[in-house]
Amino acid sequence: MALPASGHIHPTTVDVAAILARPQELSPRGAALAFARSGLPVFPCLPGRKTPLTRHGFLDATASLRQVESWWGRWPDANLGLPTGPMSGVDVIDIDVRPTGDGYAVFDRVERQIGADGWAARVTTPSGGTHLYYPADPGRPQSSWACGSAHVDFRGTGGYIIVPPSAVQIGGQPGSYRLTGTQADPRPVDAKRLRDALDPVQASRRLAGQIIRRSSGTDTSRLASWVAGRPEGERNQGLFWAACRLAETGHDRDTTLSVLAAAAQDAGLLDREICTTVTSAYRHAHPATSASSPPTAPAMTAVPMREAVAL
Repeated sequence: MALPASGHIHPTTVDVAAILARPQELSPRGAALAFARSGLPVFPCLPGRKTPLTRHGFLDATASLRQVESWWGRWPDANLGLPTGPMSGVDVIDIDVRPTGDGYAVFDRVERQIGADGWAARVTTPSGGTHLYYPADPGRPQSSWACGSAHVDFRGTGGYIIVPPSAVQIGGQPGSYRLTGTQADPRPVDAKRLRDALDPVQASRRLAGQIIRRSSGTDTSRLASWVAGRPEGERNQGLFWAACRLAETGHDRDTTLSVLAAAAQDAGLLDREICTTVTSAYRHAHPATSASSPPTAPAMTAVPMREAVAL
């Protein structure tokens, strides 16, 4: 099941299924060296957890045998982290299993519809979820995202996963990552198409935002991205300011909800909070103040890249 070494496939993405199969019979150190020898960058995480041990997390990942030997010489039981996206040439779909539900039914419904059935390897996670590995298209990097309503996440640029033979604690019990399947002739997955299929309501809202942007000249895409990047403690305030901005430029409340709801959900706000905050913004918006901008306006705020990790 060797992946092509040319065309749209990352040059370091070799036989990922074989690489994943071998570490299951190796120590963490031996597995880390096996990944590195195959050209796939890895980095150490806390034993039994997904937290990086290095200062810069997945950004420290390397295929240098010397560095990998040094890390696992210092932390012999460390879990293995693999960066996703262009760094490794591997994209991953994470089907979650949580107390509130799992993503299997919805993913099964859309898998063939959007061409997500071309995975290279399937790994079962300690929670009972699944990681599906795909060759990344180097000409089209795709950012990581989480679709909480569907219990399906995507790990590409800016993300990482934990790989076999790593183990984590689930409910006080250790559980391992295990390779459970491989396929020949893998192909990249379209992450945007997958997300739209998983949540068509949010897809419609994003489309509405694009239409509004073209018709009004307001950079709603940038505004929504800024809202999505607000950390805890700034989420409601950021959504409130963005909603006021749209209210001041003539958008009605329902339109503003269509533009900002998905971004606010990505930031971690619940639907009820979003609706309340936007409604409050419309009560306080004054067109006469639309020319002023707060010091934390999107145009002047650099939102740091947030690491995304698959469970």
